[in-house]
Amino acid sequence: MSFPSIPHRIKWITSVVLVFVLTMSLLRVIFYWGYQARASVSVLPAFIMGLRYDLKFASILGLFLLLITSIKLINPFRKQYIVSFWNIFLSLVWVILLFLYVADYFHFDYLHERLNASVLNYLEDASISAGMVVESYPIWPVIIVLSLLSVISFLLFRRLLNYFMIQQPVAKFNAVFFIAHFLLLGSLVFGKVGQFNLRWSDAFTLGNDFSANLALNPLQSFFSTLSFKNSTADINKVKEGYPMMAAHFGLTNANSKNLSLERSWAPDDSALGKPNIVLVICESFSAYKSSAFGNALHTTPFFDSIASKGILFERCFTPAYGTARGVWATITGIPDVEQPRTASRNPAAVNQRTIINDFAGYEKMYFLGGNPAWANIQGLLSNNIKDLHLYMQYDFKAPKVDVWGISNKNLFLEANGILKKQTKPFFAIIQTADNHRPYTIPEEDRDEFKMIHTSADSLKKSGFESIAELNAFRYTDFSFRKFMEAAAKEPYFKNTLFVFVGDHGIPGDAGKMFPNSWTENKLTCEHVPLLFYAPSWLQPSRESQICSQVDVLPSTAALAKIPYTNIALGRNIFEPIPESRQTAFIFDVDRNTIGMVGEGNYYYKNLKSKKEDFVSVTSNNKPGSGSDSIRNRLAKMTDAWHETAKYLLIHNKRP
Repeated sequence: MSFPSIPHRIKWITSVVLVFVLTMSLLRVIFYWGYQARASVSVLPAFIMGLRYDLKFASILGLFLLLITSIKLINPFRKQYIVSFWNIFLSLVWVILLFLYVADYFHFDYLHERLNASVLNYLEDASISAGMVVESYPIWPVIIVLSLLSVISFLLFRRLLNYFMIQQPVAKFNAVFFIAHFLLLGSLVFGKVGQFNLRWSDAFTLGNDFSANLALNPLQSFFSTLSFKNSTADINKVKEGYPMMAAHFGLTNANSKNLSLERSWAPDDSALGKPNIVLVICESFSAYKSSAFGNALHTTPFFDSIASKGILFERCFTPAYGTARGVWATITGIPDVEQPRTASRNPAAVNQRTIINDFAGYEKMYFLGGNPAWANIQGLLSNNIKDLHLYMQYDFKAPKVDVWGISNKNLFLEANGILKKQTKPFFAIIQTADNHRPYTIPEEDRDEFKMIHTSADSLKKSGFESIAELNAFRYTDFSFRKFMEAAAKEPYFKNTLFVFVGDHGIPGDAGKMFPNSWTENKLTCEHVPLLFYAPSWLQPSRESQICSQVDVLPSTAALAKIPYTNIALGRNIFEPIPESRQTAFIFDVDRNTIGMVGEGNYYYKNLKSKKEDFVSVTSNNKPGSGSDSIRNRLAKMTDAWHETAKYLLIHNKRP
């Protein structure tokens, strides 16, 4: 039995791909050789992941060649006149790649970061930037070497193409080879098996900054940051707002030169003895849809019952709408003010300080029923939470029920099974997902969980769009109950602080539950419950002060009597402060507005048109004439928070 010969065009494309892979791998070795002093762990995993990135980008070039040379007029094996073009083209691409690696090498030397799109901002002061480069680095020798290498690369690619052209031609083109080659290159571009392709954030799952940077190549880091090249803060505006921010946080060591908001907190005693923490980030847990806030459909009877035994903050807001932004704000204590994408997708912002690391001696765990590669959340978590154990869909026995992974109930029960085995204090985060389209209610729960039906009018008055949404919201409460009933049977329960917070709210009609401004100005998108529950040692109360999702970690640490250092924008909401400092910053991505809720009002303005508005959040009346000073104060605070948040996205780095 004879097999058809592989077409020479496919052999040529494969050889070109290998040349680029070998080049990038060699350049990674040079990078390691130059900066190996920064390595503190084995770098073999970084080299393996780096090879996957190299294969990804070399295969993109290979796919381009495979598809474009399928056109007879530009196929070098069919038309002799196009041969020189491909030799010049490939040598040019190779030299550009080399140039990017050189720029990346010195960029890392200067800023300790791989090359990213923010470097394009230096073009605004091109002459100054060029002068700095010429005076700081051996730019002329580099240019000479690159020129010589461009000639060598042309000769290399010319010889490579000639080698395959002079071979005996294949009698008949076999489409099977084309399809197989296309699928092979496509799989290498995708980069891994799973729901999501190989992304920059995968490098940061290595758990070490140098390993992550070693694994990346400049193509990955540069193109991943193109949409963030203008996301830097206006440093003059940051400095202008700094005195107000320093006063807001009560800094006694304010320093307008380094713009630090660092403040430390320590308990008077540590009598609690390191309680466990379980932080539940609840998908789309909008306050006005919960019966704890007066919803007539009795949607959350179990949450209501534990809220009556815990400390419920009735006026908690998320800084923005969206799960990725909610997780970011909770973990970092900084509002995600990136536009149009989220901060978790910005490679330049992947290095973040979090108060979770102040819980010394704690096991750190994160439970998610789906895939954390979504929105690059995995990079944020694994790179910044020290010694994190990340549990995801494939770590659980429960079956996947929809695109979001396993059900909330099974996520809670699987998490409980792991938590009850812990011998050290732990900080565990459980992120739910069921309260989201497609609103799946698992078949296994349909006997115990009773779905309800109600009229369209009743749904509308209670802020729900459909029966499916209503029952999914109720199923979240059902899952809470199953978890807490299981946890209450375990020894860890008595010494555990449970914290529940919504990742964001949901836009909709809050009806008569809240003043009209909540619906008209989409405050329903950001208003969420915040509950601290530890029945053995917390006194129940309902708090009406305004607070924010960014306050969750410092407040949790304070309740647990864990000393911490904070340079972000959250505060301990259990410390009494004047009403003027009880505020919540809000960034509405869809309306392109920034604003501040405080002192019974909401001020906001459009970032593009600069149009402003000022409304009451306590009644349907307009703010009184005596509220001008509040409006002016909130307007200044809004700008200060916005600029400071943009600044901290890049300057909240781990120690």
